[in-house]
Amino acid sequence: MHGISDLVLGTMYFGTRLDERASFALLDRFVGAGGTTIDTANCYAFWESEDGHGGQSEAVIGRWLAANPGVREELVIATKVGVEPADDGGLEGLSAEVIERECGRSLDRLGIDRIDVYWAHGEDRATDLEETVTAFGALVKNGRVTRLGVSNHATWRVERGRRLAARLSVEPWTVLQLTTSYVEPRPGADVPGKDHRFGFVSEETRDYVESHPELELWAYSPLIQGAYDRADRPLPQVYEHPGTTARLEALAQVAERHGVAPSQVVLAWMMTSAPQSRPIVGVSSLDQLDSALDAARLELSPEELSGLDAPR
Repeated sequence: MHGISDLVLGTMYFGTRLDERASFALLDRFVGAGGTTIDTANCYAFWESEDGHGGQSEAVIGRWLAANPGVREELVIATKVGVEPADDGGLEGLSAEVIERECGRSLDRLGIDRIDVYWAHGEDRATDLEETVTAFGALVKNGRVTRLGVSNHATWRVERGRRLAARLSVEPWTVLQLTTSYVEPRPGADVPGKDHRFGFVSEETRDYVESHPELELWAYSPLIQGAYDRADRPLPQVYEHPGTTARLEALAQVAERHGVAPSQVVLAWMMTSAPQSRPIVGVSSLDQLDSALDAARLELSPEELSGLDAPR
């Protein structure tokens, strides 16, 4: 079974493209409908800001939490560290100093005393992995973080980090965040706008998650920028292959049967298929959010799930 609590509200453009009023309205609607998990990052959204630095999304969420006393304990607040621009023109990375410093800054912006899920946002191979794992573990030991996640990392690096955590007797990464959807690009294709070399869910990822039941998978950009529903936003050319054609046909049949948009079937399928993935919905309007909420209530039959899974 799945439901609204399986959805994650993505807040990348809160405080930049979306002003405070629009951001508050989305947060109100999401939580009012039973949503519990909010995902942000210390770097959101530096590319939209005047000073080239992030923090706007966390700050808006912090002001919303302050305006809604009592709601915080009902929520899972997730944020990230690792890809905020550094003063030298590179990225901040995942050194112990950065992790400690940025956790404090995120807590201050959010106005909370504990981050529920703290993510390693992207790889930093210039920093020894043991240093990174130790620093994240220290945040859990001192009560500033509850759970640890890792995003956009090669699977072997995730496993190595988890083994290091076991050896060091510190909290391991137990949540993975990557991008995936119902259709997939051609293997090895250069996907336009792809920011992370290891950002996509692969068959290896699925096998790894299925083999480790303690792991949870969150999926960003699950609807490929509206491509399932909007004729003005077609799928990128790298998605054009026989598997996509077959899957879109199966998707259209199920959507028509239920009288819903194809994107809603995609979200319901993601929350139901094995391994389950929790879609992060980065909405910019109440209509988009309502569509995602309705998708979380959509029940697909075993026969429909089998038919959706079959074409590759």
